[in-house]
Formats: sequence, structure tokens, C-alpha cells
Amino acid sequence: MYLLDVEPLDLGSDVRAIGLELTEADENREPIRGPDASKIWSRVLGATAADEVWGLDFFSHIDRVRDYCKLHQIKYREASNRAMVIPAPDLPALQALIERFQNETFGARAGALVAEADPALEGELAGRGADAYHTAFTKYFFCAICAFEDGSLVFLSEKLWASEVIRRLRPALEGQEVEIRLPS
Repeated sequence: MYLLDVEPLDLGSDVRAIGLELTEADENREPIRGPDASKIWSRVLGATAADEVWGLDFFSHIDRVRDYCKLHQIKYREASNRAMVIPAPDLPALQALIERFQNETFGARAGALVAEADPALEGELAGRGADAYHTAFTKYFFCAICAFEDGSLVFLSEKLWASEVIRRLRPALEGQEVEIRLPS
């Protein structure tokens, strides 16, 4: 059994954030990695985005990500010379991507601008990594920082609350061995 804690984070007055932490249920609370974690995280991203257009942003180790996508026939878009976008991969492809790249920090975005292009943000991602989301998240349904090696996902959003994230996740994670909690 695993725990998925979902709680508001205080990252400053100009950012509303929700932190998710996936850990073992025992007293050690070690982050979950590997196939079980990728199965859960892939469902979390899809369920939270719901009907929004969404995708993953990779801004490091681009050559490895590109090669992986080509090998597995996963569509992607070169956003800049040091960033790429993978539009809403299906669940099996998303799970495999997360499992393969869970040791890397990458991002996710949901909102209409993902379908088009956002050269300003995508250029900033190439230079600043996930820090670029700080000034851009208000244009999106959410921007997310995926640090799955640490068992962490952080949503930056003016449209989501922790309770709404939990509401979206319950049906998506039904049957998985994970308890979703809002820590007190």
C-alpha cells in the first residue's frame, strides 16, 4: 500500500501550488519509484488534465528523450534546440515514458496553449528549466514540475485546489494500491 498526499504548498504570494507526494505507507515514508510509481503518476497526470489539452515538457537530456520517442513511435514537437513537447501520450506510452525518465525532472502543462506553441515559455524552459513555469502558469490550466525520483509532483495553477485534484484522482486510481490523503 502506498500513500499519495495532496496538499496546498506555500511558495509565495504570487504562486498557488499543490504538492503531491507518493511514498510507502510505512514509517519510513520512502518515495516510490519504478513500475508501480509510473503506473500511478501516469494516471495522476491524465486525470488532473481531464478534458484539457496537455503535454509533457522535456528540457534536459533531449537527445535521449528524442531517441526514445523515435524508437517507440511517440509523437513529439521540437520546441527549441533544448526543449521538446510530447502532446498527451496515451496511458501505456505515458507510463513507459515516466518509468524510463523518472530520474529526470521534467514538466507538464495543460491548457489551450499546449496545442499551439508558446515560444516564450518554451525558450525559457530550455534556459531555466521548470523555473520558467513561475511566470507562465497563469496562462494555463496548470503547469507541473515532475520530480518523480523524489516521489514529488507540484502543480502550479490558479484553477485547481487540492480538494479538486483529489476529486479527479479518486476514480482514476481506483483499484491501485494507493490511499489518497489531504494531510492535516
